[in-house]
Amino acid sequence: MKVSVEIDKDSGFCNGVVRAIRTAEQNLGEKAELYTLGAIVHNNSELDRLEKKGLKVIDKEQMSSLSDTTVLIRAHGEPPSTYAIAKERNIKLIDCTCPVVLQLQKKIADTGGQIVIFGKIGHAEVNGLVGRAEGRAIVVENPDQIDKVDFTKPVNIFSQTTKDPVEYAEVCDRIRERMADKSALTVHDTICRQVAQRHSRLSAFAQSHNVIIFVSGKESSNGKVLYDLCRKHNPRSYNIQSLSQIDKKWFKKGDNIGVCGATSTPKWQLTSTARFLKILLKSYICGKFYSIIYGNYSRF
Repeated sequence: MKVSVEIDKDSGFCNGVVRAIRTAEQNLGEKAELYTLGAIVHNNSELDRLEKKGLKVIDKEQMSSLSDTTVLIRAHGEPPSTYAIAKERNIKLIDCTCPVVLQLQKKIADTGGQIVIFGKIGHAEVNGLVGRAEGRAIVVENPDQIDKVDFTKPVNIFSQTTKDPVEYAEVCDRIRERMADKSALTVHDTICRQVAQRHSRLSAFAQSHNVIIFVSGKESSNGKVLYDLCRKHNPRSYNIQSLSQIDKKWFKKGDNIGVCGATSTPKWQLTSTARFLKILLKSYICGKFYSIIYGNYSRF
């Protein structure tokens, strides 16, 4: 079987995640262990790697019981209440909030009136943004949830930095249609440029391959958005978290395969997937297929 496997050059960690992980590794080199408030990245394979180095994931309740220690704030950012807990408990914070998220937090804090945030309810970044709005923010996940908005009052709308630009535009258009004064809607361009560019490039990548293998953690919000985008442009797209989920039946002779992932997917995982696929597709023997999965690549 002729094998053609290409890794999407634009896939992999975004700059904010790269910065957070690099900072964590630098500090782990100086300490036996380090706490991070929430998963530093929504990818179990990468979390396992960092955990072996001494990184410990905690939630806010656990943080409230600590004192005189160090906690890393991940790229998603945190609401003001987290900083208040750190001050009260004498916890040193290593703040790795993404600069794009920090800028968005400041914009929301400085904006008066009715605030609408387009994002995933309960997502760490969105929780941080809501905290900056001091209770004035309405969160909508899709156009069907805009009934929460008071269309008789001016609206400032912001987007979670990793959302789909097309979906954001649709939500804004639907709100504008319902407003008595169309000019009273102020749309803030807050989607990360790096993420926004990935949407158009990933669409082209998905269309240029017979099969797409999309690698991301199941908890990744960005992963769900980008995988849905791949599926839209290529129905032969498959989302995996580990090599054991790959099914040889997905492929046909002569297929060219694209490997891509979320902003929370490390490059090493994409490389391992591509290498595995090349070995797998050269083999017609089912037994050999399973020996590959449970043999040399089982640590993936």
